[in-house]
Amino acid sequence: MISVIEERLVLLGSRLHEFRIDRDESQERFAARLGVSIPTLRKLEKGDPTVSVGKWAEALWLLDRLGDLDLVLKKEETLFDQYEKRKTGKRQRASKR
Repeated sequence: MISVIEERLVLLGSRLHEFRIDRDESQERFAARLGVSIPTLRKLEKGDPTVSVGKWAEALWLLDRLGDLDLVLKKEETLFDQYEKRKTGKRQRASKR
């Protein structure tokens, strides 16, 4: 039976593969840019859990998606937090015409 974690890693690898294909990059070229062997790139694209998170971060950077890493373990903002931020924020006024 495949675990939930393995399932998510497989989906992540599949998305990496799709992004690489959408950018029209061969495995050879992308692996070289990433600094890994083709077998390691294949592991990434299959969601192999043994590939280091550092290589995932580099792959995201190469695909201009490094900002996506900021979403991992991002603290969720409650409605109260949003209200407090808005309440203490600087007021904006319409420009004088």
